[in-house]
Amino acid sequence: MEPLTEDFHLGAAVYSSEGKHVGTVKRTLVRESDFELRAIVVEESKVFKGHLLAPGALGLEDDLVVSIDAVRSVTHERLDLALTSAEVRQLPPYLRYRPATRTPGAEFAAWSAAFGGNPGVFPIEEVASRPRDEIEIDAGENVMIGHTGHKLGQVSDVLFDNTELIGVVVNPDGFFKKPVMLPRRFLGRSDDLSLFVELTEDEATNLELFKPTD
Repeated sequence: MEPLTEDFHLGAAVYSSEGKHVGTVKRTLVRESDFELRAIVVEESKVFKGHLLAPGALGLEDDLVVSIDAVRSVTHERLDLALTSAEVRQLPPYLRYRPATRTPGAEFAAWSAAFGGNPGVFPIEEVASRPRDEIEIDAGENVMIGHTGHKLGQVSDVLFDNTELIGVVVNPDGFFKKPVMLPRRFLGRSDDLSLFVELTEDEATNLELFKPTD
């Protein structure tokens, strides 16, 4: 694999080794201890996953987990894999689905649905296919300030030096606010809904504006 550079971006087009468009980079999976890039999550295109050939097909999430070792090269707008199209289609899905944990409330909801003409309806929960020591960072993810309950904004992009995460680009909440660069040292824990940062609200207002390189 050629060294990755700061050109790596969320939303970049992903291609197989024979040049077929697979989809786009939707998420990054980094190791929580040192923020080392371990894998990417690729959202398959409709053409690649065959939805255009079967427009009525009901599909769940078709995001695939790609190990960083399978990335051959990357530019600002394009990421090429060392995998053929056939190999890409054999990759594991990022999200799996299973019946949600039964609670008294869920049991009552299912019982009510059965009497309303939808028997056997029980809630389903998503389970991300990633190790416990990895966290996901994806576009649109909420960025929360510590434990204050206040939101800084949403993730816009990620910045890497080779496979080392160096920062996150955040679109702050509010009108007419420009993207800011959030250095890695401020990143704290993450869950499936939010990324938490360890800084005060005063420090948040002094983050540097993000200036993309040409």
